[in-house]
Order: sequence, then C-alpha cells, then structure tokens
Amino acid sequence: MSFGGAWRGRFRWRGRRVGRGTLVVALVAVLALAGFGAVAASGSSQPSVRQEDRFLELPETPGSAERVRIDTSFFTTGDGRRPAVLLAHGFGGSKEGERDRAQQLARSGYAVLTWSARGFGHSGGRIGLNAPDREVQDVKALVDWLAQRPEVQLDGPGDPRVGITGASYGGAISLLGAAYDSRIDAAAPGITWWNLGDALFPQGVRGGGAADGVFKKLWAGLFFTTGSASGLTDGRGPGGAPQGGAGEQQGPVGCGRFLDELCAMYDRVAVNGRADAEALAVLDRSSPSSVGDRIKVPTLVVQGQVDSLFPLDQGDRIARAVAANGAPVAVDWFAGGHDGGLETSDRVDARVTAWFDHYLAGKSTDTGPPFRLTRTGGLDSTGFQAVLRGAEAPSYPGLDGTGRRTVELAGREQTAANPPGGAPPNLSTLPGIGALAQLSSAGAGLAVDFPGQYAAFDSAPLDGPLHLTGAPSVPVRVRADRPEAVLFAKLYDVGPDGRQSLPQQLVAPLRVTGADAPGGRTVEVVLPTVDHAFEAGHRLRLVLAATDLAYWSPTEPATYRIAAAGPLTVPTVDGLHTEAAPLPARTWLLPLVALAVAALLLFGHRLRGRRFRTPAPDPALAGVPLQITGLSKRYKGSTDRYAVRELGFRVEQGQVLGLLGPNGAGKTTTLRMLMGLIRPDEGEIRIFGHAIRPGAPVLSRVGAFVEGAGFLPHLTGRANLHLYWQATGRPEGDAHFEEALEIAGLGEALDRAVRTYSQGMRQRLAIAQAMLGLPDLLILDEPTNGLDPPQIREMREVMIRYAAAGRTVIVSSHLLAEVEQSCTHLVVMDRGRLVTAGPVAEIVGAGELLLVTVAREYEADELAVAADKLAALGGVGEVQPVDGGLLVRLDGLPASRLTAELVRLGVPVEGVGPHRRLEDAFLSLIGGAA
Repeated sequence: MSFGGAWRGRFRWRGRRVGRGTLVVALVAVLALAGFGAVAASGSSQPSVRQEDRFLELPETPGSAERVRIDTSFFTTGDGRRPAVLLAHGFGGSKEGERDRAQQLARSGYAVLTWSARGFGHSGGRIGLNAPDREVQDVKALVDWLAQRPEVQLDGPGDPRVGITGASYGGAISLLGAAYDSRIDAAAPGITWWNLGDALFPQGVRGGGAADGVFKKLWAGLFFTTGSASGLTDGRGPGGAPQGGAGEQQGPVGCGRFLDELCAMYDRVAVNGRADAEALAVLDRSSPSSVGDRIKVPTLVVQGQVDSLFPLDQGDRIARAVAANGAPVAVDWFAGGHDGGLETSDRVDARVTAWFDHYLAGKSTDTGPPFRLTRTGGLDSTGFQAVLRGAEAPSYPGLDGTGRRTVELAGREQTAANPPGGAPPNLSTLPGIGALAQLSSAGAGLAVDFPGQYAAFDSAPLDGPLHLTGAPSVPVRVRADRPEAVLFAKLYDVGPDGRQSLPQQLVAPLRVTGADAPGGRTVEVVLPTVDHAFEAGHRLRLVLAATDLAYWSPTEPATYRIAAAGPLTVPTVDGLHTEAAPLPARTWLLPLVALAVAALLLFGHRLRGRRFRTPAPDPALAGVPLQITGLSKRYKGSTDRYAVRELGFRVEQGQVLGLLGPNGAGKTTTLRMLMGLIRPDEGEIRIFGHAIRPGAPVLSRVGAFVEGAGFLPHLTGRANLHLYWQATGRPEGDAHFEEALEIAGLGEALDRAVRTYSQGMRQRLAIAQAMLGLPDLLILDEPTNGLDPPQIREMREVMIRYAAAGRTVIVSSHLLAEVEQSCTHLVVMDRGRLVTAGPVAEIVGAGELLLVTVAREYEADELAVAADKLAALGGVGEVQPVDGGLLVRLDGLPASRLTAELVRLGVPVEGVGPHRRLEDAFLSLIGGAA
C-alpha cells in the first residue's frame, strides 16, 4: 500500500459499464467518430526523456563508516542547465511509482531526481520514518549529488536550484528537507502530516494534544504493518545483487524493515491504546513541526478533504507556520486524500508544476489563488459523475473561517454506554475506502451508530442554506462513572426525510479527563474540518458516540451522561468565489446515446421481451424449495456445446441434498443459474413457486456460501456479521443473529478478531453469514474445503441441525464419504446432464449388490436352498450364499420388493442393505454415463 497513492492517481474516478455488449459497441462507435479529431490534434511530438538509474552509497548515519545503498533515477530532456526537482514517493511505494510524474516534470524543463527511501523498493537500510539522522540526511546527500550534475542550474558553488515535492510520506520529507537544507528553494508537500503524534493520537478538544489523544488504531496498524510486511523490499539491486552495509540487517521478527525503536514504540502504544512520552518524542522527531521555524521557502500546501489519516488541520498548521516565517504560501484543499476521493491528480500536478515554474524557473506563471478548494455537489446532468467546482479566496481563512454562525441544538442530557471490550464499535469510515466518502458527497454514505452507544442533539430545520467551511465547535458537558471518557464527535446533515449523511465520513475523537467529578466536565469540542453545504430545511445533528471502528476505545464498560452545553459554532468563508459548473464534455452525446438506446430497445423488444418476462408464481409449488425443469445453458458462442443440458430435479423441505459430479459436470453453472447470477438458455427454475430472474424477490429466502466469504480481519466475527446484514438494508430484527450463531456453534470466538480464527472457524462464520435471516433454502459450495477431520464433522453437524428445523440445504462437495453421512438425497450430474436423483440409500444400493443378513440359526444348507429359489425369480441376476447371509445382485427387481420375496420364501431376514459405498456407486454411475 502506498499512502501517497491518493495523489498519484491511485484513486482516480473510474466509470462503469452502462449497458450490455450491443449498447457498448454502439457507444464506442459514436465516441470513436466524435473523438477522432481530438485524438489527431493531440498527436504532436513531445521531447524524449533520458533516464539514468544508479545506486548512491550513503552513510548509515552522519559520520558512520557503515553505508546504505539508495536506488535513484535521474530524468532530463535536451541540453543545458535547468532547475531540479526532488520527487519523493509515498509510504509503501518506491521510485517506480513516480516515473510518469518525473517524466512530466522533465518535459516541463526540470532535471528530476527520484529515489526509493530506506527500506523501500530496491534501497537498503531500515525505515526510520523520515528520521533527521537518516532519511533527511539522504535528502541532503541527493542535493549534493544534484550540485555536481552538468544538467542542473546552480545558485552558487554546491548550491543547485532545486525544489522538492511528494505526497504523504514524501510530503513530510519535502518539509523536513526544506527545514534541514537551506539550498532547497521551493516545496510542494501533499496530503501529509505536520505533527505525526497529533495525527495518530488526535484530540478533538480545544487545547488538547497528542499526549491526551485517542489512538487512531486502524490507520496506525496499516502504517506499521505495511512497513513490517515481508517482501516489502528485498534490499537488492538490479540483478538481485545484495546491498551491503549495516542498514541491510533485518529487525526483530514482525519488525520488517523498521528501526527497532519504532517497532518497540508501536508495540507499546498498540497494546496500551495511548501515547507515552517516549513515543511522542520519537514521533516528534519525524514531524516537520519540530523544525517549523526553519521552513522559509515558498510552499504550496495540498491537503485532502477525503482524508481520515492526515486531515485538513494538519495542512492548516503547515500553512500557518510557513506564513509566520515570512515565506509565500498557498493552500489547496482537493477532493481526494488517503481515503480516496473524486478528483484526479491532474489538476494538482499542474498546479505544482506552475508553482515550480514561478519560484524555481523564474517564469511569470500564475501560481493560483492563495486559497482554493474543490467543492462537490450531487451528480452532473448526465448522471455519470459528481459535480466538481473550484472555489477561491484572496487569502487563506484558516479553520475558523472569516465569519461564524451559531446554531442552537435541542436535546436533554443523554446516556451513552461504552460496551465491554468496546465492541461492537460504531462506524464512521474505513481507512482507504473512499467509496464511503464519495457516497457521502452525494448525500448517502455509510455511518453506523449503535443504539445505546451515542447521544444525539439536533438543530431546528434551517430557514436558509448554510455553507460550512472550517472546523465547527461546540461546548459539551460529560459525566462518567470512570475518571475519563473517550467519545467520538461527528456532525451529520439530516434531510427532511430523516436520512442522514456524514460529510467526508470524518469523526473527531476526544478524551475527557476528570469526567467523574461532581457535575462532570465541560469541554470545547472541535469537530472535523470540512467544506459542506447544508440546504434549507435540513437539520444539523451532533452525535457523540462511545466507540468508533477506526480508533481505540476502552475495554472496560463505562456509562457516560452527555449534554450540549451551548450552541454549535459554524465557521463560514464569505469571500469564497465558486466557479460556475462547467458543461460536461459528454453532455452533447446524450441525444446520440438516447437514439442508440431507443433503437436497440425497439429492435430487441419483440425478440427478447418474451424471453425475459417473468412467469407468474405457481401456487402448487409454494411449499417446494426448488424445482428445476428442462434447464439448459450453452457455452458462450456455441450452438451445440452445453454446460448444462435438459436438467431437471426437485428438492423438498427438510432435505439435505448433495449435488455431485466430476469437474466440468455443470454443478457451478447450475448453482449460478439457481441464484439468478446468469440466465438459462432454456428451461425454468422455481423457488417456492417463483420463477428465478436476476434480483427476484424470492431470492431473499435463499442464503448462499459460494467460493468463500471475505471478512474484515481486524473486526470480530460478530461485528463482521452485523456489517454484512446492515449492507442488505433489511431490518435488524429479521437477521435472527442468535439463531444463526447458535447453529454455527462459534461460541466465544464470535467476539474475537477474525484474524485469530482458524480455517474451520472462518468457514463456520461464512456459513453463519449465509444463514442470517434463516433462509428457507441454504446453498453451500464446498463448505468443507481446507478443514481437518474434526472441523469437517462440525460442519456436517451444522448442516444437519439447520435442515432439522424444516429448512432445506443444497451442498456441492467432492468429499463423497462426507456427503454420504450428511445428505439425505443426491443429484448426480455428468457433462451437464442428470445421471440420477433420489435418496442416498437408494442410489448407493440401486443396480448393485445387496447384502441380506439372516438369523444366526439359519443353517448353511438352508441358505443354499433359499439362494437357488431367489435366483430363479425374475429381476434377480445372481445370488451367492455368504457368511451370515446372502449376497444378491439385482437385475431389474426393485430393492423395495426384495424383502417381500425373501419373506415369502421363508427366509428369516434381519436386514437388507447396500454392499458398497457412495464412492463405488458414484464411480459406477459416472462410468455408465460415459
């Protein structure tokens, strides 16, 4: 994972397919014709870029004889000297991820040097989180190297004309490099931190700091596990040559390429959930804030609005510190960040280039306004993408805005509980999942607050629009039954219909100490910085929750009493000028698209209308879980090769049906058609009398586990199931969590993180997920894959218990012995066709040997006589006396009549059963079908 990837285009807006193949072909043809001129016009030649790769041998630390090899690439075009740019990568990335951007800057007239930081890519060394005596010293050495290059413009001997830029990890080294090396002339850091302690331990109380902050555990976990992952970097040069030097020594187990002290620091704070003085000192060393008074170069601060790792307040502190030093500064809030976003990196890249053109190349280039932000609002007229508009101001207003508006909040003191273990946690955002923030920008989004775990205070409906730009604040009184309370504050936008959205999915954590004092404690809560328009008629809702998935919460149960102690203060910026929404380039295509769609619909209506029409339900089959009739599916592009052909069978309530067949028999295709994922070419599938089509309502009565289930490893099993059910949009009461969990039999493991589960426990959790809502028909595809014998036995018991309540289970498996023990009925397929169907006992015994056991007092000569009489009957192929009975091979006589004939002949029968296993029957059936 590259934490700088949000800027480098990793989260670009991606379109979706809008129709089937015929429509796509038509649109492609139209677009190709319309775009021909633009493509031809853009074919002008560009200067070629030369790339020079090399390793630089640098000291492990200043004055050290031990060396670390740093992998670099140098890009130039043409001849003559030009300004240089140092281009740094994000955490988890390497110089390879910056190649395209480096070539862009080179074509713009710069000599560009990229490098893989210590511990990343092919560079050696250990990760020091931009330590001043390691990574920062490397930057100074890179500047030294640039000063020796004939392509680089110099300001003086050993002093190249150089700027530095990068995102996230690369943004921090840009600021630290500018602070420690006065030869750097301009900086353009993006989506980065000012103080790493404040970023990882934020405190949403005015006057609070990282020492009192709440641990941002998910982001911190991703940050450190990314650097600890094996294979992050191999420490080898081209061709696999090992890198020398002490920097190549690996750290402790689980430490990866981090310095030992960083691993020890993370281990402490991850276990304790709070920062100690030593940890804060380590993080402060890697923070530009520690040398903020030294950053005196023109600085373009690009910070992401969709960023729960390094939010806008970090960029605000950068801008204020640089401005206080007297250097030019501009601030750009773009619609992206570590959590994703809607805006591509192209505009930001262009602005960074303009910044360097002005402050490095000395051009009269416009560097843009002192403050700019990107605003989002709904979808454009095509309905394809969000509307993005720039808004500019003549000066940077900071987080308090240029104006303020107070909004009264209603609601008495309320009680919120921190559950034991802090689970289940409320949900605001998931690191790196930008889709949540994108949905929130369109008025939707996903934020979950569990009843009893939060307090909410609403404003009256707004009598006019209110545009928030900055960090709102509100006084809150907190009383607790413990010395401190940990809460998570968020500000919702609530529409007239009651639907609420959380702007950018951001939340402000706060740790309130002294909350057990008489009367509690009143604090000024600073909410997340956002730019958001509340429409007239909407309400503002302040929520203070006891837990949040992304943060650490106390494990001990606690009760909080919370009250809003004053109005909400909302900052505004009246001087922001929002540009008019541009007409989308694709808008002129809408008439052509509409004509194409109309033509396709008109042409295909008669051909496909009958085929796609859903038949009416069959009342006679209302109690039948599944009936398949004449089902066929051809391979794509084939008229005579079938995946499934003329398949038909019926499944009754209470059955556990095994679907058997060799690879390629058509089992998976059948299951996919049964679940409405693909359409059959012929035939019909009815579930409880309803014909199956994609999205058929009756599919809500079907639960399925096919090819495994994906779970969030850091969440408990219970939390994973709750999130899954919430995604279905169905009422929580319909989930029947307890019943499904009792059948799955996971016990106390439900409240442990899924990453601690064995394979068998994960399989049972997946079965429990499929059983949520207690579906009447449960479909399981290879549920015992990867399980050991005890786990297989447990899975068998799960299926039997589920069907025992009158429901139906269909299981596809290759473990024939297991199917024989758990299934009541079988369907055997081969090459798309039905071979046989029926009860397990009949299929195992049909057409093969039966063992008839008789009373012990029955003599051997009597057995011989009985054998001769039985062999003379029609439909009996062969009878052979054996120890304790008769071995009978039927040849047409039904097994059900054999017992009656034996009784008629006076044979004292004690039992009749198959003389083979399911495996024998299966191989015989498949062999016969061949």
